[in-house]
Amino acid sequence: MNVPVAQAAILQLYHDWAFAGRPEQQPPDSDWLVWLLMGGRGSGKTRAGAEWVQALATAPGARAGLRIALVAETLGDAREVMIDGVSGICRIARRNRPDFEVSRRRLVWPNGTVAQIFSSEDPESLRGPQFDFAWADEVGKWKHAQETFDMLQFALRLGDWPRMMVTTTPRPVPLLKKLMADPGTVTCRIRTQDNAGNLAPGFLKAMDGRYGGTRLGRQELDGEMIADREDALWNRAAIEALTLRDTGPLGRIVVAVDPLAGSGADSCCGIVVAGLDGRGRAVVLADCSVEGASPAGWAAAVVRAFRRFDADRVVAEINQGGDMVAAVLRGIDARLPITNVRASRGKWLRAEPVAALYEQGRVVHAGAFPALEDQMCDFGADGLSSGRSPDRLDALVWALTALMLEGGGEPRLRMV
Repeated sequence: MNVPVAQAAILQLYHDWAFAGRPEQQPPDSDWLVWLLMGGRGSGKTRAGAEWVQALATAPGARAGLRIALVAETLGDAREVMIDGVSGICRIARRNRPDFEVSRRRLVWPNGTVAQIFSSEDPESLRGPQFDFAWADEVGKWKHAQETFDMLQFALRLGDWPRMMVTTTPRPVPLLKKLMADPGTVTCRIRTQDNAGNLAPGFLKAMDGRYGGTRLGRQELDGEMIADREDALWNRAAIEALTLRDTGPLGRIVVAVDPLAGSGADSCCGIVVAGLDGRGRAVVLADCSVEGASPAGWAAAVVRAFRRFDADRVVAEINQGGDMVAAVLRGIDARLPITNVRASRGKWLRAEPVAALYEQGRVVHAGAFPALEDQMCDFGADGLSSGRSPDRLDALVWALTALMLEGGGEPRLRMV
């Protein structure tokens, strides 16, 4: 065989997803309405989703003008991961590449197929449009998961066989549990290890050494659905029942910060915003925690949260940094009103009365906060199962303690 011809044939096979993709990244052979692909970080689930959409849009003999929905946690995620990311649609498309019309938030293929992007932050945006297919990414992180999913189901009403693909890192949230139990769903699991050839050298070894065998590792690397801990103070079903979309007017608002205990990419500064509503309930408004930030970086994040929510006070734990914590914060904003708090009891004892507030229905969440809720539902008497510091949870506890367990009044009302 002529060498250039052989090289061209090999290159063609390399770009043929039916040949290059792993079996678990290919659509199931059986009939299905939902293909749920749960995978660890870097396992190749995004590539599988992008290839599935591209194949639908460019299939020979496909009906002209197909309509596809692309739904992510945020519009930014839809663009940065599903479309422009390393494994996104525009990066993997080799022929018949779509044009991305940014202002209209849609992809358009040469044959007239259109894919529109949507965010879980705005379920109502799915009212009106209709689709043949949908790709839903990171459903485990969606802010208004059930409402967004419901609106998407009503919109899947075109063609002979409307279907959707779901790609996500597994989290034991109610929506994913319902999908897995649905007879119309085919659930597949892929591991980070399975995609070793496309990952940085040493990454898997480092991750296995740090998280191998832990609950977090089984979830984030092996793609396993890990149930809530039996000894945890919170469970996801109860949190979901206390999740609202419309918080109404709010009174006193605080930003609580649990400063970094260390440094490095894995360190996290817990920053949680909460306020009081007209019924006297605490409303958790945001998890603004930052990872791998310098002191100036996390302090700036605190100040941004304070200004964004027009808060009344910053509550800062000073066990780790003492007076330095307030100094760093005031280095960003000298007028910042700060209350220093020092932990005199263990984390479990501090968290118990806050968990009781949830049981009494005196705390609600203004949306889903997956990383925070992961810590809440994995926090037992011996801490997190990963052994890491529950930084986001600590900040939550300080915020709700300041609002509900230590008084403080309601100086004014404002809409958030």
